[in-house]
Amino acid sequence: MSVLAAIGVLALLIFVHELGHFLAARLQGIYANKFSIGFGPALLSYQGPMTEYALRAIPLGGYVGFPEDDPDSGIEPTDPNLLQNRPILDRAIVISAGVIANLVFAYFILVAQSTIVGLPQGYNLKPGVLIPQVVDSASAATAAGIQSGDVVLKAGSTTFGASEASVKELIEIIQASAEKPVAFSVERGGDIVELMVEPRLGEDGNGRIGVQLAPNGDPVFRRPNSFAEPFREAARQFEVLGGQIVGGFTQLVMNFRETAPQLKGPVKIVEFGADIAKSDSGNLYFFAAFISINLAFINILPLPALDGGQLAFLLIEGLRGKPLPQRFQETVMQTGLMLLLGLGVFLIIKDTTQLNWVQQLFSQAQ
Repeated sequence: MSVLAAIGVLALLIFVHELGHFLAARLQGIYANKFSIGFGPALLSYQGPMTEYALRAIPLGGYVGFPEDDPDSGIEPTDPNLLQNRPILDRAIVISAGVIANLVFAYFILVAQSTIVGLPQGYNLKPGVLIPQVVDSASAATAAGIQSGDVVLKAGSTTFGASEASVKELIEIIQASAEKPVAFSVERGGDIVELMVEPRLGEDGNGRIGVQLAPNGDPVFRRPNSFAEPFREAARQFEVLGGQIVGGFTQLVMNFRETAPQLKGPVKIVEFGADIAKSDSGNLYFFAAFISINLAFINILPLPALDGGQLAFLLIEGLRGKPLPQRFQETVMQTGLMLLLGLGVFLIIKDTTQLNWVQQLFSQAQ
């Protein structure tokens, strides 16, 4: 059920994104003849009076189709309600509406979390430092045998008590121990496991082991004191998430060689979401908001086949006073789409081979 919950969250976010495009078009009287979640062959479809709604086989996004891209639409190319015949502002609204929908939806998810789950009030702490996730299957942590859900009780000569400061202490030990073995005492399923971890040298000169760290304990929540408090808390969390996402992409660009192997596809995102749902279903709100903001940020990048690429073409059109040749735009977009789908398939295969049960299957076969 936790996997289905994570898949449901991703499907909902894709639906929200495409619904933003669709409503922005229809509310302006612009024709939209396709509304699809996924790419490739249709698994389920329904033909409405003007629009075909479809669920397709390749779960790497979705799209809203317009009649000018369909030679069999029967609509005159000069029809003023075709997207291509509308002013630049109308088209920009349609293209950017998916990103706006994801950002607005993320904010209201955080409002819902603060209202339903409550506002965070720290942790009911236990000794040790929790490892919620091993983020890199080729990391020092994986090589040492660390697993998601482990609790680090001791690293070297330092024992970690029931304190949020323990996280900072463990980070400092890891950063100061690049290429030096450190003895870890880890609690796993009620047992104590002794591991030897050798942090790898990062480009910043600090040691890294490729995990997330968090205080060991259950979060404590309180009910909102006023109607406005969940909205203020959601705005604060939205700002923090947005800053983390922008910082993550900046790090990806600046240190591409080191961070590129950490790129994750749909399979790993679903696995991460399933782990969250399994441990605390209330955290699915935060997971959904985080992925929704990520989806918005990725789509606004000025890359072919993404919303940002189409907005870049509109900007060039506004500066030139006329659009770039249609054949050139189509070639760029189709090439970008094929590269995007190729990357998506590559990440799906890569992430699938790194799932624990798949690796166990391979080891048994050998």
